[in-house]
Amino acid sequence: MEVHSLVYPHQLTKDEQPNTVAAFGFFDGVHQGHRTVIKKAITIAAESNKKSAVITFDPHPSVVLQNTKETIRYITPIEEKIKQIELLGVDRLYIIRFDKNLAKLSPKEFLTHFADELHITHIVAGFDFTFGHKGAGNMENIHDLVHLNTEVTTIGRLDFQGEKISSTRIRADLKRGKMEEVERLLGRPYTLGGEVIHGDKRGRTIGYPTANIKIEDDYVLPRIGVYAVEIKIDNEIYSGMANIGYNPTF
Repeated sequence: MEVHSLVYPHQLTKDEQPNTVAAFGFFDGVHQGHRTVIKKAITIAAESNKKSAVITFDPHPSVVLQNTKETIRYITPIEEKIKQIELLGVDRLYIIRFDKNLAKLSPKEFLTHFADELHITHIVAGFDFTFGHKGAGNMENIHDLVHLNTEVTTIGRLDFQGEKISSTRIRADLKRGKMEEVERLLGRPYTLGGEVIHGDKRGRTIGYPTANIKIEDDYVLPRIGVYAVEIKIDNEIYSGMANIGYNPTF
């Protein structure tokens, strides 16, 4: 998968880009709803002999729009998001830097710059996708804004147990420690990445060697507690238990 990081205004030209079907969205979590959108773009691309792509953004728009000093936590920080999108078989990933200049674009300007000029001739997005200044562009008025030769496919709401599958719902379930439901909504176990750091090495003295893991990115952490986990180190998988929070034993 080719990965392109773009800042407005980007320097790519339509003539340099392949004819492409693209899924648009922030896609935090790359959950079952997101996967439905992305897989639809892949299917359409294969059927029409075009390239498939995902258009996403970094950082979260709220970082810019709300001017918050609070750290934004992600279900899939950007590196994890890249991994999950690549696993779906996408040809290209465009990561658009979300900044104040991008936020000022009208819906028409956004589509001209990030659809027409990237040679995207078919847009796929969820029913609630918005774009352009103050989210004025949406999947209801997009047909009035896109180039005449650009097709649009809207993916409807996807529910689980009568409630919409969403990143907001998954974050809430993580904070409640409802990991089985999180797995069903994501379509895979929740994954955290980090670096093993040195601790006091007391666990090994009582027959339970432990690894202290420093979480590298701004992940949403599950509720404080003890969890059954699988740990991947150098392509080897180990079963274990993870304590998130404190170490009251010592």
